[in-house]
Amino acid sequence: MSEVTDSRESQAPRAPYQPSDSRERDGDSRGGQERPRRRPGGGGRFGRRRVCSFCVDKVDSIDYKEPSKLRRYISDRAKIEPRRKTGTCARHQRMLTEALKRARHVALLPFTAGHIQLTGVFPSRS
Repeated sequence: MSEVTDSRESQAPRAPYQPSDSRERDGDSRGGQERPRRRPGGGGRFGRRRVCSFCVDKVDSIDYKEPSKLRRYISDRAKIEPRRKTGTCARHQRMLTEALKRARHVALLPFTAGHIQLTGVFPSRS
């Protein structure tokens, strides 16, 4: 039987990584300029963290009888928007969900997209 050699063993050991200033030597297309740095304060994949508008206004309870304020927190398909999209904190999201469900129950807000089309609560996108 022939001995099977590992491909990693046959390669020469690597030197530790050292950043180089090869841009200036290799003739960078930007004329040797460094790329601009990002501005501080967030950005990246997730963006900036939203602030709970209820906490800013120091709201203790969310009233279900104000559908104009609650409409902001439901989608065009009448679904309750998640926290990651609206930026509300967990405490106010629970209160908001309860208020939205109560407003739906007394017919201040629609339950489904079909109700939206019938009542015209939201303007149609077409």
